[in-house]
Amino acid sequence: MSFDTPDKINVLWFLPTHGDSRYLGTSEGGRAVDLPYLRQVAQAADQLGYYGVLLPTGRSCEDSWVVASALAPLTEKLRFLVAVRPGLQSPTLAARMTATLDRISNGRLLINVVTGGDPQENKGDGIFLSHAERYEVTREFLQIYKRVLSGETVEHSGKHFTIEDGRLLFPPVQSPYPPLYFGGSSEAANEVAAGEIDKYLTWGEPPALVAEKLDTVRALAQARGRQVSFGIRLHVIVRETNEKAWAAADELISRLDDHTISEAQKVFARMDSVGQSRMSQLHGGRRDKLEVSPNLWAGVGLVRGGAGTALVGDPETVAERIDEYRRLGIDTFILSGYPHLEEAYRFGELVLPNLPLAHPVKRAGSDINTGPFGESIAGDRRPVARLASQS
Repeated sequence: MSFDTPDKINVLWFLPTHGDSRYLGTSEGGRAVDLPYLRQVAQAADQLGYYGVLLPTGRSCEDSWVVASALAPLTEKLRFLVAVRPGLQSPTLAARMTATLDRISNGRLLINVVTGGDPQENKGDGIFLSHAERYEVTREFLQIYKRVLSGETVEHSGKHFTIEDGRLLFPPVQSPYPPLYFGGSSEAANEVAAGEIDKYLTWGEPPALVAEKLDTVRALAQARGRQVSFGIRLHVIVRETNEKAWAAADELISRLDDHTISEAQKVFARMDSVGQSRMSQLHGGRRDKLEVSPNLWAGVGLVRGGAGTALVGDPETVAERIDEYRRLGIDTFILSGYPHLEEAYRFGELVLPNLPLAHPVKRAGSDINTGPFGESIAGDRRPVARLASQS
């Protein structure tokens, strides 16, 4: 299928409101993700030039709306990708929350539409719907939500929602509403994405599998006379050499025991998320075959739900893998790494300035930042950039 390859990309980072660590699956090397730490990560992402940050949602996380509201005044350009939850919120309440945060942040809000893929967690939140019913709710929710945000007064009587005089008094900054992001791998999710969403997100599967998913959603959208853009959610492990990067990947799971992996996989198996099933199939709960595609490592998914793969390598290798996904039609990359503060700097300094970005980043020696780069030598002079021939 023919499509336009994006010339420029946006790169977002991740706020680890569910925890952060130097080692997966253990409290060793863990750190508290209180507001001061989250502020550090958000401000680092802002200063380094990331387009925005994704805030996760669910009972394992701090509430994304509250955290984004706390951090918006402490950042300047950073956008916040925050979740609305069809089935947990009414569409009109979600519209008011959206408009408010968009105004408070001066138009820096992005919306992540999350249907929810863990039936047990859903029951804890009072949702007793099947997989198909949840996507029915999502579609009906979005149709109301978008109309209200667009300034309409909505009268609606449907299967899941009845709305009388649904409207906003205070509109969002972005018109007609903040961009809508959405991920899902099932047929029902694809239909919602094709009909209602601005940007379809996939987790980091091998490029051939990602291409198939994008082609499916692209075709469904075109059949409706719509166009959908695409994004991908990945972890990154970047070091100066490939050898150091792979050593860091091994180190990340070096404290992880087989029992912890087994228990995590049991939790993932109870979910009815097709995307989670596809993530789990990449490694099968085994740690001996984790490179599932060149430089694509599935070790994170041994114990972490959702996005479970990382791009591993030196800056040039990781940049090429990112470009491989760009050539498939992806224009948005939502990245993370452990610990999130340090990896934000590693990727931000080693890779981000060398990508075809649609947003500005900090560059050493640039006119927009006249401060020192590197520690002064002997308190007497600034260091100079090394030439490639000196390496």
